[in-house]
Amino acid sequence: MTLSPKEIEVLTLVAMGYSDKQIGVDLKIAYGTVRNHIDRAVLKLNAQNRTHAAMIYKLMNKDWLEELYEENNNTLDRRNLLSKRI
Repeated sequence: MTLSPKEIEVLTLVAMGYSDKQIGVDLKIAYGTVRNHIDRAVLKLNAQNRTHAAMIYKLMNKDWLEELYEENNNTLDRRNLLSKRI
């Protein structure tokens, strides 16, 4: 059940509330490629959907919130996260 680096990257953005279209633009990959990464991650994690897969990944990796905190200048202000979105 090992996720690829791209599947992890996509799930991280899903967990941050990005749409599939936004993920594609942000990562410079096609919408269909985003869907493929999500679909594979959902299967690998035995999840019900994209949100469930992101939650499972977050729970399996406690460092996730810490990394997000550091990436956003030590603040979890939602406005900082939203400014990265389209």
